[in-house]
Amino acid sequence: MTTQDAPHQPYGTPEVPRVSVRGEARLEVEPEIARIGITVSARGTDRRTALEDLTRRNTTVLELVKSYGEAIEKLETGAFSITPELTRHGRAERIRAYHGRVHVTAELSDFTALGELTTRLADLDLTSVDGPWWALRPTSPAHGEARRQAVLEAVQRAREYAAALGAELAALVELADIGAENATPYAGRPGGGGMRSMAFAGDAESAAPPLDLEPQRQTVFAQVNARFTMTPPQL
Repeated sequence: MTTQDAPHQPYGTPEVPRVSVRGEARLEVEPEIARIGITVSARGTDRRTALEDLTRRNTTVLELVKSYGEAIEKLETGAFSITPELTRHGRAERIRAYHGRVHVTAELSDFTALGELTTRLADLDLTSVDGPWWALRPTSPAHGEARRQAVLEAVQRAREYAAALGAELAALVELADIGAENATPYAGRPGGGGMRSMAFAGDAESAAPPLDLEPQRQTVFAQVNARFTMTPPQL
């Protein structure tokens, strides 16, 4: 005579029923950082002239950004290029001019300085500014608060289901983070509705007043799956 183990009961038993729920939380919070993209350009009839102009303008941009001290959390240089422009006519490959570009990214935590810096950068020759892109830091307490509220909602929802059956929650069986947090990406430029962008080209003769930039609130979303056991229902 052989014996078999009792079959696995993923949904509980009549004596120890289970209830499975999902808890969700969505928070609207103020951003903690803002990022801007800066593109410095130069054009010259020969490579050396274009390169020298580009180097000078890039140095001016970096010094201006660094002058804001602690308001700047991160300053990074991205792509650099020197591209020849060929003449449109003639069979010979003659170079008409050279175009140079340097892309710089700055990250600020002081939004008052952000408006002033953006305007001053846009006032520089052949310099364009894109952004700002608002975001939260990966270590922001808002992420933890959203997860905490999602767990509380899961417990409350499960308790209500149990109460509807005349039962009570007995124990937590499983709590699963399904990775549903959604805030503005921290690394790289975000796309879609999480972005508010502006572009400027600096050619003004006189200094422009600082821009009044209104920070865009960020959405933090969290979800958890939870399973509980409960007392036998009163049916």
